[in-house]
Amino acid sequence: MPITTSNFFTLPAGKLDNECFDTLVSHPNIRIERIISYGHITPLGEWYDQPQYEWVLVVSGEATLRFEDDPTLHFLAKGDFIEIAPHRKHRVEATHPTEPTVWLAIHYS
Repeated sequence: MPITTSNFFTLPAGKLDNECFDTLVSHPNIRIERIISYGHITPLGEWYDQPQYEWVLVVSGEATLRFEDDPTLHFLAKGDFIEIAPHRKHRVEATHPTEPTVWLAIHYS
C-alpha cells in the first residue's frame, strides 16, 4: 500500500462559499475530519443530530456552539475542544467572519 502525506494546514485559496469537510481517516468505528469554516453557520432551524460521539478541537479561528437542551452559548477559541454525546442536538451559531476557522473533528462509537 503506498504511503501518502499531506499537510493539515494547507488550506484552499480564498474564501469558501460552503464549509469544507475533508475526511482524513475513516474506519468502521472512527472518522477523523478537517473542517474549514469562513463565517459559516448551521442554517437557522437546523440541528446536527449524530449517532456517534464527536470530539472537536478548534485548531485556528473561533466558533460559537449552541445545544438544543442548553441555553448557554459555548464560545470556542484556538485550542479549545469539546466532546458531544450521541444524539445531543447542536448547531454552529458563528465562526470567524474573515479568517478561517479550522476544526479537527473525531467521530467515534
